[in-house]
Amino acid sequence: MARHSNKQALLDAGLRVMFKQGFVGAAVRDVVAAAGVPHGSFTNHFPSKEQFGREVLDQYFDHVRQLLGASLEDRGLSPRARLERYLDLIVERLRADGFERGCLIGDLSIEVTQTSDLIRERLQVVFRQWLQPFAECLAEGQALGEFDARFDARELAEYFLASWEGAILRMKVERSIAPLDRFRTIFFSTISNSGAST
Repeated sequence: MARHSNKQALLDAGLRVMFKQGFVGAAVRDVVAAAGVPHGSFTNHFPSKEQFGREVLDQYFDHVRQLLGASLEDRGLSPRARLERYLDLIVERLRADGFERGCLIGDLSIEVTQTSDLIRERLQVVFRQWLQPFAECLAEGQALGEFDARFDARELAEYFLASWEGAILRMKVERSIAPLDRFRTIFFSTISNSGAST
């Protein structure tokens, strides 16, 4: 039981430390110190720092999936309102962190994909799973005439996530909501059908 508790404490601490210092800068000693557990607990649970990073990523993505469920799966809202709700939930969290902390998925994509095949391959899976609910929501919006149907819904989902991640990077540089607002305005203006409700 204690071992499980230490593992969770390490994963929680790892997320905090990686957000602050990056994956490369997150030394094991920093993680165990932040978790308040013995150094040996790390090697008891993780065969390598790389495997630890992958498990932190998985835990973070579980949280993202909860946000997807709270927004894109709400059938009481229109497809556009569901997408807006998702963005609102993310912006609330980014604002609470003073626009300093971004998205771990994006951070790892930039930092470790050239040095860790284990994490890069996991990120490929994460992106495929992340895209699916957006593609479904966009396809529904197209079928209802809310969104322009000139583009394939999955391609729009790819564009949505790539542009959103880019906006988050700019947000971190500027410490400002402006890049996020700019993304939202241009994205919805681009995909909305003329005359569709905005």
